[in-house]
This record gives sequence, C-alpha cells and structure tokens, in this order.
Amino acid sequence: MPSSIDTDALINEINARLTALTKPTVPAVRAVRREFSTRLTAAPARTVVALALRLRDGPTFQHREVAYELIHYHRAALASLTERDLARLGKGLDSWWIVDTFAPYLAGPAWREGQVPDVLIVRWARSSDRWWRRAALVSTVALNNRARGGTGDAPRTLAICALLVADDDDMVVKALSWALRELAKREPAAVRAFVAEHAAALAPRVKREVGNKLRTGLKNPKG
Repeated sequence: MPSSIDTDALINEINARLTALTKPTVPAVRAVRREFSTRLTAAPARTVVALALRLRDGPTFQHREVAYELIHYHRAALASLTERDLARLGKGLDSWWIVDTFAPYLAGPAWREGQVPDVLIVRWARSSDRWWRRAALVSTVALNNRARGGTGDAPRTLAICALLVADDDDMVVKALSWALRELAKREPAAVRAFVAEHAAALAPRVKREVGNKLRTGLKNPKG
C-alpha cells in the first residue's frame, strides 16, 4: 500500500461509512466498497488481504461483504489467497448470506485457479458444520459460472455433489440444487446422468429444481 495511506485510518473510514448507512442495501454497501477498491488499486496484494481480515471482525455482515469484495476485485489479492487465508477469512461462517459471499467470491476462484487443493473442499464437504458443507457446494459455482470466470468443470463439481447427495440439512440441500443447476448450464448431460444415478438419495427439492432447469432453463417456471 502506498505510504500515504494509513491502514488504521482506512479501517476507521470504512467503519464510519458503513455505520452511516441508514439503509445498508447491497447497492449502497457496494458503492462504499467500489470507492475503497479504487483507492486500493495500487496496494500490495497481501496488504489488501490483511485489511480484509481486520474488516471480517467488524460488527455487521456488511463489514464481511466489503472485506470479501475488496479481495475479489483486487486481482493480485485474489490470486494470492492460500488455504490458511481461506480458513482465517471464513472463520465464523454462520449464515447462508455470509457463505454465499465467501464461497463464490474467494474460495471458489482460489480453488478453480489451483491455489488450494481439491482435498480442502472435500474436507469442507465432510465437515460436521453445516456452513462449511454449504461452502463446499457453493464454491463449485465459480468453476461453472461464466460471469465469475468459470469455464465448466463437471468432474470436480460432481465429486463434491456426490459427497453431499444424501445430506438432509436444508441449507445444504439448497446449495446442492444451486451447484447442479449452475453446472447444468454448461454440461446438462452430465447433470442428467448424475440425477439419474442418485435419484433415490436426492431430496425432492433438488430433483424438482434441477429437473426444471434442465427442461426449461428456469429453476421454478411459472405455470
């Protein structure tokens, strides 16, 4: 980070800006993040990661949202993430909205680019913690979603889905549906085969939503 920027002062500024939001909507929070992303454009990668780690401990979800997005939109910082970084940044995952920012913005891209090994995501899938199991599934979104840089990866996606095919936790079931629907945009034949193979174990919700996606392109078509 340029010497003219005081890290402590920057943290205080971000805290003040987020606290001042009368309605912390996604667009409002994202506007704050964009401002600070611009200011951090030339900052060293590890400085941005360190800054995000401090923001992660802020009092609101919006602090985590800004922390994760500051890394995601700083190419060098995102490319520098390690297994240890993800463990620290993901500490305290306790809701779907935190997982659904952490996994597709940080964990998924790091996994896709080979910065962390497959075994890490497998370990999350086998966790006793529902949120880490969800994180494993949501991380596959970055493998397959074009807007997030994914080019399609059926083998790794379906390997994680297979580990959680019989999990009946609602948060995991919903994430499994999401993971399969995202892959269906890329490799529908592979998803059809997976659903057919695991039909007996899959939750009705997953079969319904993924089936709808394969037939109509929509999760829940009207009518």
